[in-house]
This record gives sequence, C-alpha cells and structure tokens, in this order.
Amino acid sequence: MNDIQRIVFATGNAGKVREMRAMLGSAVELVLQAELGIEAAEETGQTFTENALLKARHAAAKSGLPALADDSGIEVDALNGAPGVYSARYAGADASDTDNLNKLLDDMREQENRAARFRCVLAWVRSVDDPNPVIAQASWEGRIAHEPSGNGGFGYDPVFIDAASGVCSAELSAAEKNACSHRGKALLVLQQMLAGII
Repeated sequence: MNDIQRIVFATGNAGKVREMRAMLGSAVELVLQAELGIEAAEETGQTFTENALLKARHAAAKSGLPALADDSGIEVDALNGAPGVYSARYAGADASDTDNLNKLLDDMREQENRAARFRCVLAWVRSVDDPNPVIAQASWEGRIAHEPSGNGGFGYDPVFIDAASGVCSAELSAAEKNACSHRGKALLVLQQMLAGII
C-alpha cells in the first residue's frame, strides 16, 4: 500500500473500525460505508470468506470505490466450531456483545475442553465485478475463560485467553492485541499481497 487511496470499509462494527484505522495509519483513506449512506449487506454466506466477499462487493457496487471487508468470529472446539460465522448474532439477530458473550459462557459451563480460536478473513476488491479479489486470512489460538476479564477490545475479547500470553484479549493494550490478533495478522498478509497493486 504505497500510495494513499480512498477505500470503503464494509463494516458497521466500531471495534473493527478502531483496530483497522490504528493498523493502517495513513496508508489509506478508510471511508466507512455508513458515511456514504450504504446499508450493510445481508450476510448469507456459509463461510467467513463468502461473507467477506459479499460485503466487499456490495460496498464497491454502492460506492464505486475499491472496498475492504472483514468477516471474522470465534470458533470453539467443544461447540463443533460454533459460533463461527454466526458470532455476531449468536444470541439472536439483534444480540448485543454482552448477550453473545453470556450465551457462549452458558454453553461452555459444563465443557472441560476450552480450546478456541478467532478467525478473520479480509477481502479486497477493486470493483464490484473484480474477477481477482484479494483474500487474506489468519487465526488466533487461545481458550475460553470461565468468566469475563478486562475492559479493552470488544465482542468476545473478555472471555478469550490468548494462548501465548495467558491473559484475556480484553486485558491487552490495543497495540498488543493488534500485534497478535487474527485481524492484525490477516492485515499484514493482505498488505504483502497488495504491495505494488495499490
């Protein structure tokens, strides 16, 4: 990402916006789809990749700009990979972060296997009909805590224990989280893939 370029970011998640802007810095001008009056795409995909592409193409179609989209979530081994692509609506269509987190803790109450991972897929398209979208993905290994801890981050961060540090994601500083998170690692991969393209 050598030249500053205007890119629409296909998300309404304030936490993702904060993290992405912090990681990208001044490399690009990241415009939120809501700032352009674009409503969120319906997430009908069965995988993170399908949903990321749906969101990116939708934003590109509505804005006429290159688009970046993120689809991510948490996968818990004891729940056969759930919540997965339904992470944002695990407790229902209009669920809050707290609702989703509490449902996860309830579902995990009797589980001894706490292994889990965050997974992130980033999709970048030049236009709505871009035949060669750039897809980057990464994961972050850890386990589910028995109770929330920390005040940082968003979503499931208060109950996700980072495998490397042994502390909850919500206890990490923003810089520490971005250095080891699924989104931070996926963005590094994307930047390498886009080097010289934009």
